[in-house]
Amino acid sequence: MIIKKEKGFTIIELLVVVAIIAVLAAIVLVNVTQYINKGKDAAIKGNMATILTNAAVYYDGNGDYSGFATDAGFTVPSAAISNAGKAVTAGTKTDGSAFCACATQYDTTNTTYCVDSTGAKIAGSTACATECQDGATEGYCH
Repeated sequence: MIIKKEKGFTIIELLVVVAIIAVLAAIVLVNVTQYINKGKDAAIKGNMATILTNAAVYYDGNGDYSGFATDAGFTVPSAAISNAGKAVTAGTKTDGSAFCACATQYDTTNTTYCVDSTGAKIAGSTACATECQDGATEGYCH
């Protein structure tokens, strides 16, 4: 008598393989997302550094920061940050002698990144609305 063996995989074996692949894919996806957000944070910091440099150039040419928020030196890097999904908040001291710009990062704690006219580059936890404000004593990162 000849016994014919069926060839192939059982449904249990296939389900185990699919489950293993799903777990591995989830692990990879979490790690990839973290690296993407780190790259976005680096882009925010780079654009904020550009704003800082452009503010210094604007101050040299105009003697104050009063019109910098509408200048291309601010609006172009600010638009790049906005196009990536984050907003830039800016504040100027009333007399135009100080300038501050802030953006929220993509990291898990939603820290902010602030630059100001003193050359400070600060990562902090204060909301951008309170970090950079217009006013008589404002225009600096807190």
